[in-house]
Formats: sequence, structure tokens, C-alpha cells
Amino acid sequence: MDTITNLMKSMVYVILLCLYLKTHICLAADTITTNQSLSGDQTIVSAGGVFELGFFNPGSSSKYYIGIWYKDLDVVWVANREQPITDTSSSELRISDGNLVLFNESKSPIWSTNVSSTSGTSIRAVLLDNGNLVLRAGSNSSQPSWQSFYHPSGTLLPGGRIGFSSITKQKQILTSWKSSEDAAPGLYSLELDRNGTNSYILLWNRSKQYWTSGPWDEKNRTFGLVTDYIYNFSYVTNKNESYFTYSLYDPAILSTFLMHASGRVRQKSWLRSVNQWQFFWSQPRQCQVYAFCGAFGSCDEKSSPFCNCLNGFEPKSKVDWDLQDYSGGCSRRTYLYSGNATSDNAEKDRFLDMPSMSLPENQESVDAASIVQCESICLNNQSCAAYAYDSNGCSIWIGDLFNLEQLTGDDSDGTTLYLRLAASEFKNVKSNTDAALLLWWAVITWKHHFNCSFLFFAGAKSPAKKRSLVIATITATAGLLTVIVGCILWKKTLGKRRERRRKYNETKSNIGAKNDAELPVYSLKSILVATNNFSETNKLGEGGFGPVYKGILTESQEVAIKRLSKKSGQGHQEFMNELKLIAKLQHTNLVRLLGCCIEDGEMILIYEYMPNRSLDKFLFDASENMKLDWDKRFQIIEGVAQGVLYIHKYSRLKIIHRDLKTSNVLLDDTMKPRISDFGMARIFGINQTEANTNRVVGTYGYMSPEYGLYGQFSEKSDVFSYGVLLLEIVSGKRSGSFYHVERAVTLAGWAWELWKEGKGMEVIDASIRETCRPHEALRCIHVGFLCLQQSPADRPTMSSVIHMLQASDATSLPPSKEPAFSTDIRNSSARGSSSETCTRFSNNEVTISLPEAR
Repeated sequence: MDTITNLMKSMVYVILLCLYLKTHICLAADTITTNQSLSGDQTIVSAGGVFELGFFNPGSSSKYYIGIWYKDLDVVWVANREQPITDTSSSELRISDGNLVLFNESKSPIWSTNVSSTSGTSIRAVLLDNGNLVLRAGSNSSQPSWQSFYHPSGTLLPGGRIGFSSITKQKQILTSWKSSEDAAPGLYSLELDRNGTNSYILLWNRSKQYWTSGPWDEKNRTFGLVTDYIYNFSYVTNKNESYFTYSLYDPAILSTFLMHASGRVRQKSWLRSVNQWQFFWSQPRQCQVYAFCGAFGSCDEKSSPFCNCLNGFEPKSKVDWDLQDYSGGCSRRTYLYSGNATSDNAEKDRFLDMPSMSLPENQESVDAASIVQCESICLNNQSCAAYAYDSNGCSIWIGDLFNLEQLTGDDSDGTTLYLRLAASEFKNVKSNTDAALLLWWAVITWKHHFNCSFLFFAGAKSPAKKRSLVIATITATAGLLTVIVGCILWKKTLGKRRERRRKYNETKSNIGAKNDAELPVYSLKSILVATNNFSETNKLGEGGFGPVYKGILTESQEVAIKRLSKKSGQGHQEFMNELKLIAKLQHTNLVRLLGCCIEDGEMILIYEYMPNRSLDKFLFDASENMKLDWDKRFQIIEGVAQGVLYIHKYSRLKIIHRDLKTSNVLLDDTMKPRISDFGMARIFGINQTEANTNRVVGTYGYMSPEYGLYGQFSEKSDVFSYGVLLLEIVSGKRSGSFYHVERAVTLAGWAWELWKEGKGMEVIDASIRETCRPHEALRCIHVGFLCLQQSPADRPTMSSVIHMLQASDATSLPPSKEPAFSTDIRNSSARGSSSETCTRFSNNEVTISLPEAR
């Protein structure tokens, strides 16, 4: 009887669990029905286990899509290409009004199968073993009302089709991804030619044809370009529809046609013997892909990578180029002469000859009797970017240059292209040449002098003459060394100036071409007026980026103006980092970026003004720290934690700050904290947990062990910095070393020793010790120790930190080991060596309970 009772209870639990989860786990594994939905990590798998459907994010992207992929292999179909989501846990794919619909985080529909409603009929979506997702109405319906094979994305599976229907007006087109980490529709597409050629074509931007397969060969059942020992091709055409499809002679083979992001159509098969994809065929040649390298990019199939920017140009987006998306092209390092000569650029533009080039399209033919006249015509047209002069006469190009190809080897059709550049680009070359000539002259002079001196020395008889010749030789040698050192220093100085100018032009070009954050761009004149010409009386302070000034804009708005110092080595990088990051972050505990200015060599960021400046100005100043009572300190502790949690988890970008400290926490007029200075921050992929760097940046005393010693950083690196900051706020002491019993210890070590001895209250700043709420202050110290653990795995997440800070007195906290860097880093053998946990009480007998860790 007991066995039957237990069995019935188990069945009830299973039924209740299924009703609660509403997932495929308790229903058919390959089907979504009207009472099911997919969200988070849930998937459905085809009956034979070949294909899987669910949410995915490509690479390190934070964008999520609904897609179908070979089990454990490549994605072959994407639903919401144009409207990705960022939170899969609150988004869902389910049947709604007779359609399969994807709802985003706001429960708004962003993708649908969009077929006529069949309400009252049993609707289900089934993933088949051929990779086709079908929508069926009724239990015995064999003809689907919708199928993914008729709506391909970037891959054509066996049984899929490319074509169009005259009845439904639908077209089946393969469209490339934008890049390997962005499934949005790219620039390249494969479709059937509707002009009666019975061929399929490749288009750029759905308009420019750059390749064709050639007509269908009915006798050999092929387009004549693709090997057919694996594939069985079919081409169907009638008055209602025309489409191309294929099947496999061996159904066990995994094979696809892919419209690749490179603009080439590829045929690939999975080789089980080596467990990798093998490309059997691809067309066209890479450099034949229209605008593959973008504006002012040159393609060379014998180099790696294929694309390079022309001399005087650099990638508009380094990130896109690293992902092999070259479509954004290149931008000038130095702007062209505008007709208003300045001291920096008093010369007109010049032309760089580029031999053996396949000339770009859209040239304009002009009448010119000679190459000199051709050059003059181009130079006098401010929009002219290049010219060429050959047997066909003079050609000029207006605007951007596309489809440039560097011809090498046996190619003999190349022509010399003359590229327009700013005169300063040639000055760089001239400066190097002048330095080399000067050095050559010095060496020849010294050699001649040495030979002559040797001959005179050999013929001289008196010691006085020999002494004079030795002195002359030594003097000449010293002169030579001086010239050599001078040349090196000269070249180094010129290099620094060119690099500064290059970075400035790059930044200005990026801001002018694409202001993603849509920030206001202020004129330098308005900034000078706002700061009284950068007056010292307006100066608020200075950091690694440069000085910060208080300013009043024309709207009577008080702002903080950060000006890049000419001496700043990392300022350009910080400038672009803050421009990209802070502008996209909106949170009450993050400082707000209002605008920027880049003009006449100046790079300036404009922030909201914080009247109480930074936290360290109050915390570590004996005359000011009385203004920070316990309520204000606890408000700052919670506010900073909320701000860090936001950038780690809830912002549009997952960000690691890497330089969290008291001087980077600003205070508004109500003493609420605002985290600032994102110049050192790094963007993480949504699923990325850690990263390495060869360049450790930040502030010693706040760095986690794994970051300071090995360059490894993660969310837990910020948690460590927060732990130091938390102890500083509670204690009112800096994180630097103390000297105690002739041994250097850190703030964490000092606090830990008092904590172990039951003197936790002595850690609290004396100015608030009698007025604070002891249980809150001691809980903050304990949380600080947890954040400062040696191993990142032992540190809590920021969400756990906030939970512990807001917990009631009865809530237990996990025990803490000795924090990292308890002694000075020079005495590192003691770091993290103690496993002793802490269950202590203060002098006021306010107890914090510390049972076993949860």
C-alpha cells in the first residue's frame, strides 16, 4: 500500500513540474505545441538528433537569435536576424494566434511565421531531421502551412530552395551574415536571375550584380561550375514558380551551400574522418567580390589578410576588420587641403603613384593633353580622389574609391593610379629621407677625415703633431656619434608627432563619420568661453587623461570638462573608450557624458558637474570626513554596488571597469555616488567570464591578485576593487600600507587582525564609530573581506554583495578566509594562507552570525 501511495505522489510531482515548466522536457522533444514555449537554454531536437533549435549568440556577441543548427555544429537558419534580443530568460518562442511567434523581453512580438490564422485548430511546430522547421495545423496534416525551407537565411540545406513564386510573390534568397559575430543581413545575397537566364547570381546591396553561375545545363543537370558526384541538382521553372534545389546521393553526408559574409558562395561538406568542414567549391575570386574591401581598401589575393588600406588611410572600424568585415572601408589619416592654408598645412595636396593597379569603377573621362594637365584637373577639383593617365587618356575618380585590386605576378593589365593625399603624408617620407642623407653624409665625412688623419699620423715625426691628429680624430668621432644620436632623436620625435596626429585624425574621422551615441559635438570656441580659456581658477583637478575644468555652457548649465593633455600617453585610447562606453550607459549611479569636442588638436569630454567632486576628497581629509556620517557612507556603499552590478549584468554592454577606486567615485549635490572614468574599461561578451592582457592598467592597492600579477581580469576583479573601496569607506583610511610592528601591512591586513581579535569596531572610522549602526558597519566589513578573497571563485558576485548588504540581522553570511594581500605584496608568501574563519563580536557585543557557507 505504501508503495502505491509513494508512486502516486511521484506521478503528481512530475505532472505539477511539467505544468510549471511548460517546456519540451516533458513533451515531444522535436515539437512546440500550443501549451509550450522556449526560453533561456531550452531547445528542441529533431527526432533523429541531427538538428537543434533554440536561442544562440554568435561568438562573443551579446545579441541572441532563434536559430537552427546541426547538433553541436554550425548554425544553418536564423529567424529574427533584424531584431535580436539581449535577454533569453524573459523572451520566449511560442504558438500564438495560429503562428509561431517570438516575443522579446517586453513581451512584444518581433518575429512571426505570419500565416493566415487557423484558430480552433491544433497548431504545432516540428523540427524535422532534414533541418526544416514546419508549422502544421491538425493532427494529420501532411502539408505544412509554413516551413523554414521556403524562408532561408544564409544557408541552403538539401531540400531547400532558391527561387520565386509568381503566385505568392515570395522570393527565396540567401543573404550573408554581416560578420562572424553578427547574424544581421549582410551586403551580399544569392538569388535566381529573373531576366530569363536560368542562372543564379550574386548581388551586392541587393542591387549590384558581380557574379553569375551561368545558365542551367539540363543535359548534365548542373550549372556547369559545381561538381556533382555528391549532389543531385534540380532546376524547376514554369509559369507559377522557378527555383533551384538539390539533394544528396548519400543522405548520411552533412552538406550545405553557404552565402558567406565574404561575399562568396561556398559549398561545404562535413568530413567525419577528420571532424571538420571541407570547402569543395567557392565562387567568385575574393577580389572579384564587389566592394569587399570597402572605400579606399585594396584587395590582394596573394596577401593575408586580403584587404589593406591604401597609403595614408586606416580602417574606419578596427573591431570590424578584426572580424574580417571590411565593408566599412578606410578613412584618411590626414584631411585634404581645403583651400585655407594654415601653419600646420601650408602646402596643397600631392599624388602618390600606385603601379599595377586594377582601376576602380565609375571613372570620369576628361580631356587632357598630358599627364601634367590630367593631374592639374584632379587637383583643382576638391572632390577628386585619384586620377590615371594611359593610352585611353585621362580618367579621374570623384568621391570614394571602390574595387581596387593590387595586381602582381603574371597580371599585365595593371595601370598606375595616382592617389591624392595631404602634403603632410609626403613630409613624413621626406623627413626620414633627410635624416638618412644627413647620417650618410656624416659617416662619409668621418671616414674621409679618418683616412686623412691616418696618413698624416703615419708621416708625422713630432709627438706634438701626432697628439693633435689623435685629438682631431677623437673630436670627429664624437661629432659623428652626436649626429647619429641627433638623427635617432629627431626620428623619434617626428614619429611621436605623426602618431599623435594620426590618432587625432582617426578620432575626428570616427566621430564625424559615425556618432553612435548621438552625442552633441561642441565647438572649441564654446568650450573656451565656458572655462574662461581653461583658467586655473576653473581647474578642478588632473588625472592620467589630463586636467578637468568646471565650465558653464550657454544654457547656464554647469559641466565638468575633461581636456586631453598633450603629454598623455594613453589619452586617445581613453577618450574613445569613454566616448563609446559612457554614452551608452544610463544609470543613476554612473556619471553621465553630455558631449565632446575635437577641434584644432584638442580632444575634450563634457560631463555633468558633480558639486561635491570625488569621494576621496571627503573620506581622507580630516576636516571633511565629518560630513560623511554613516547614513551617507552606507548610501555610497550601496550606490557603488548598484552601479557595478549594472555594468556587469544589466547594461547594453557587459563591462569590466578595471579602475574602481575612491577618486573615481563622484558625489552629486545629495552625496549620491556616480562611478566615473571608464578609460580603462573593457567590454566583455555576454557569456565571457575572463580575459587576459599584456598591459596591466589601474591603481595598485585596488588590483586583484590575478590581475596585478598575471594580467587576468573578470567581473571578480571589479569585486576585489569594490572590497578595498568598501573597507576604505568604513574605516576612513587609504588602501596604502601601514607600518605596524616593523612590518608593512595593507588596509585589509590591518582590518583582518583587528577582526580576528574581536575588535571589529576599531576598524570603523573614529568620526562615526559612536553614531553608526554597528550591525550594518560590521556586516560591511565582513562583506569587504569576502570580496577580497585570494581566489576569484571565492568572491561573491555583485548581485550577492547587494543581497548581503541589504540582508536583515538574522541573515547569516558565509565565513571568510584571510583576505588576499593581508601583508604587503613584497611579503606575498603569507597571502591567502589562512583558512581560519571568523565568528567574532565587537566591543559593543553586536554579534554577526557566521555558520557554514551556503
